[in-house]
Amino acid sequence: MEDQEVVADLLGDAPEWQEHALCAQTDPEAFFPEKGGSTREAKRICGRCEVKSDCLEYALSKDERFGIWGGLSERERRKLKRQAV
Repeated sequence: MEDQEVVADLLGDAPEWQEHALCAQTDPEAFFPEKGGSTREAKRICGRCEVKSDCLEYALSKDERFGIWGGLSERERRKLKRQAV
């Protein structure tokens, strides 16, 4: 199996934008801090990411309950959803 096929198999049904996400190139633990842990590093990385809006849209559509997505924590995403209603 060629390298590209292996990567495609690993990604499965992952959205195309995830291939360009900066978080995929960093420590995933920064994006899933323990309760009360800092989100600063993850948000800093998100702030420079070219697919930040795609990521946030994905998290909102999938109702992601954990982690930093599109630069927002779960609490911030819930607030955003309430404001949109």
